[in-house]
Amino acid sequence: MIRLRTGVPLIELERSGVVESVHTGHLVVLAPDGSVKFAAGDPAQPIFGRSSLKPLQAVGLLRAGVDFGPAELALAASSHSGSAQHQQLIADELQAAGLTEDDLDCPPDLPLGVAERRAHLAAGLSESRLAMNCSGKHAGMLLACLRNGWPVSGYLSPAHPLQQLLAGVVAELTGEPIAATGVDGCGAPLFATSLRGVARAFSQIATGPAELRRLAEALRAHPDLLAGAGRAVTRLMQAVPGLIAKDGAEGVFAAALPDGGAVALKIDDGAARAAELAVVIGLRQLGVSGAALDALSAEPVLGGGRPVGLIRPAQG
Repeated sequence: MIRLRTGVPLIELERSGVVESVHTGHLVVLAPDGSVKFAAGDPAQPIFGRSSLKPLQAVGLLRAGVDFGPAELALAASSHSGSAQHQQLIADELQAAGLTEDDLDCPPDLPLGVAERRAHLAAGLSESRLAMNCSGKHAGMLLACLRNGWPVSGYLSPAHPLQQLLAGVVAELTGEPIAATGVDGCGAPLFATSLRGVARAFSQIATGPAELRRLAEALRAHPDLLAGAGRAVTRLMQAVPGLIAKDGAEGVFAAALPDGGAVALKIDDGAARAAELAVVIGLRQLGVSGAALDALSAEPVLGGGRPVGLIRPAQG
């Protein structure tokens, strides 16, 4: 069994003058030349990158010959909020390939976004595979199977040719062997690598040759499809020119600038609220500044509907 070592304090929550919560974790920042510019905790230990690895898997889908448009490519790398637009684009993609929602092997779910979930329920809709936040990735996997004549049935098995290809791409882009293989929340194989490896992969996607540049340009053009309105990934990419970013469950976040500077982090307790602020620590180490980043770096803590404190980077 792999057990993560506890990191260092990265994010704290202060309410009414009392620091009542502290989130520890691990963070690495790579300079554009690939050297480690800043590190906290133990970014060399293997972690499950969760959905932050979706852009790496999308590179594999391109190598499998899937002819994505920019919007569909962004959705293949997404953890989308489940809006009507997200679901319709994926449904159209499946229909054009002669597939239906029933061909997806991700579990039925409600939309990930709060507003999107409310709208979904208000429309009288229930859990569905299309609404599940990983449905874009799964649709892309099915298209890769059709393109190569691989079995559609069982496409999530680690032994399936598609998953073997994706594992190889993850190892190549991270520059290290996969330390462990698990099962992600959507049922797809999940690969453990170091945070430094994740940051290295994002740097390559942000600066790499045509194949990688195609993905980076699709993500930059469609941050709303990569996540959704109000989500941290979308807000960051809209605020920082040329940034690519992707969050993952259990407090994982990765991002890279057009010059190749990159950040990857993992919050020990899995808190998304901490990961969304910790990525700002890394971006500041790369010289990113501005009012939009300031707004993301100190979220208000409410009491009685009024601000009474902040979630912010930990002191020191």
